[in-house]
Amino acid sequence: MNITLNGNTKTCDNISSVAELLSDLTLNPETVVIELNTKIIPQDEYNEQKLNDADRVEIIRFVGGG
Repeated sequence: MNITLNGNTKTCDNISSVAELLSDLTLNPETVVIELNTKIIPQDEYNEQKLNDADRVEIIRFVGGG
């Protein structure tokens, strides 16, 4: 399956959910916001939210600063 991740094509073998994608990318789910096909996905739905071929995923990361 191929998805568009932050504007780039990514092949997702053995990845079927948003949570699995974050794990594969070694990202902490508590520090990101996921937009899937222009819809914000609540963090408590990451495990249930399935990915499909040609989905568009945007990952926004929180960055601290001052």
